[in-house]
Amino acid sequence: MQQNKNKFGLLGKEIGYSFSKKYFTEKFSADLFSDYSYDNFEIPTIEEFPTILKNNPDLKGLNVTIPYKESVIPFLDTLSDKAFKIGAVNVIRFTKKGNLKGYNSDWYGFKKSLEPLLQPHHKKALILGTGGAAKAVAFALDELDIFYTFVSREATEKTIGYDRINATTFDNFQIIINCTPLGTSPNVKEFPPIPYEFFTNKHIAFDLIYNPEETQFLKKAKKKGATIKNGYEMLVFQAEKAWRIWNK
Repeated sequence: MQQNKNKFGLLGKEIGYSFSKKYFTEKFSADLFSDYSYDNFEIPTIEEFPTILKNNPDLKGLNVTIPYKESVIPFLDTLSDKAFKIGAVNVIRFTKKGNLKGYNSDWYGFKKSLEPLLQPHHKKALILGTGGAAKAVAFALDELDIFYTFVSREATEKTIGYDRINATTFDNFQIIINCTPLGTSPNVKEFPPIPYEFFTNKHIAFDLIYNPEETQFLKKAKKKGATIKNGYEMLVFQAEKAWRIWNK
């Protein structure tokens, strides 16, 4: 019996450190998945995406990471309802008809990872960053009935600037979520410009980064007694969700 090569992969930029490749390669190394493979597809711009598709006709599914979670959307045939609402895609399924359908499993991974930490006083969240991951986090917070505000370098109608964050902000917002790449290895000395002295044991500091395990953002919050969590578990949850989507 002919064995088809079931090929999956990650679309992104500067993804040598990628969680997904290691995770799925280990998953596939079980005998059950002997004809499965997972590769990194690193492209300098999203315009190269069709070339990846052309050169890999046996692709069955893709994960998408920064900076392409939003810019990949015009290249897809359809979106799931949730991916459409979020406005970002991190999973692509190749349908039997050969169409590309975009999904989002980031929101699910984040929600599952944050939920065990929540206490009744955790009512409001600050989302640092406004990219695709931040949009998925916002969707999850909506599902959890937690009010949120976006923070970005420049204030807009929909965001506040970092310079606006003070003691009162920390009184009102008990969950601070880093959705920026600040602090990711190898740039481990970087951190979002917020007044860390206002963290308390009533706060949760959640960082979507998982490498390093404890970013400067988390270390500084932990020093003030905050509950901290990195993005590793979120990635595991979203990866398993992606696997279920591909195998629908």
